[in-house]
Amino acid sequence: MILIALGSNLPHPIYGMPRQVCDRALSIMAASGFTIISRSRWYRSAPVPASEQPDFINGLVSVATVLDPPKLMGKLHQIENQFGRKRSFSQTARVLDLDLIAYDENVQEEPAWPVLPHPRMANRAFVLYPLLDIAPDWTHPKLGCDLNSLISGLSGEQICVPDD
Repeated sequence: MILIALGSNLPHPIYGMPRQVCDRALSIMAASGFTIISRSRWYRSAPVPASEQPDFINGLVSVATVLDPPKLMGKLHQIENQFGRKRSFSQTARVLDLDLIAYDENVQEEPAWPVLPHPRMANRAFVLYPLLDIAPDWTHPKLGCDLNSLISGLSGEQICVPDD
């Protein structure tokens, strides 16, 4: 299962507010050769680590693609660039953030790129709750933990709620 997280906490001048940005990113992903197998609900989450940034809209999709992990990451960065994403500092407000969370059962450590599964995904409510929507039986390929165990280990300060 190939898992990609989407997030936005800034509006785009053409596509609108963060939820519309994420919807448009899904359309562009589909038009770029990704087959979207399933997708989570959208979630509203506070920035991690806590900051004065606006809340994020986050979601997760399972996709099929012929691209290997490095080429897939390159394609995700191209899509982010179409939305004006600038990679200046980590953990800043952004119009669009696309992260490769997992690529089947692959485990890749640095210096390999990308690191798989995503190195911080097990500690992020805004990844785990959407993942629970689409793959409740998923197990972290490196840690061997199921989703419920990962979620129960989250710090209580992370806010992540469905954005219905």
